[in-house]
Parts: sequence; structure tokens; C-alpha cells
Amino acid sequence: MRKSDVIKYFKTSTAVWTALGITSGAVSQWHELIPEKQAMKLERLTKGELKYDESLYQKDTSDTAA
Repeated sequence: MRKSDVIKYFKTSTAVWTALGITSGAVSQWHELIPEKQAMKLERLTKGELKYDESLYQKDTSDTAA
């Protein structure tokens, strides 16, 4: 889930951290891809309007060194 989509949905970062029950500092430390745990929680809180996309959080474990 992307931070920009979350802010757009909630309108302000204050509304985001209030909804999640976390500090404003935690939200300010997010990169564009928000923490997976928070993405799953936001999907539940928004009743699916924001979507948790598992593929964004999968690590590439393929062996690229040949």
C-alpha cells in the first residue's frame, strides 16, 4: 500500500495516525510503501476501500548471481 494513497483517502496525516492509533512520528517515518502490518490494518479499517497488496511486500529470493 502506498503512503500517497493512504493520505489521499484520509485527507491528512493526522487522520491516518489517529485511525491507526499510532504516533505522528511513526507515520512521518514511512517511506512511499507503508509497513505491511499497517497496510493490512488499513484495509480492515476502510472495509476494503484501501487494498493490501501482498505482492508489494514479497521479497525477491531468486538467485540472480550466475
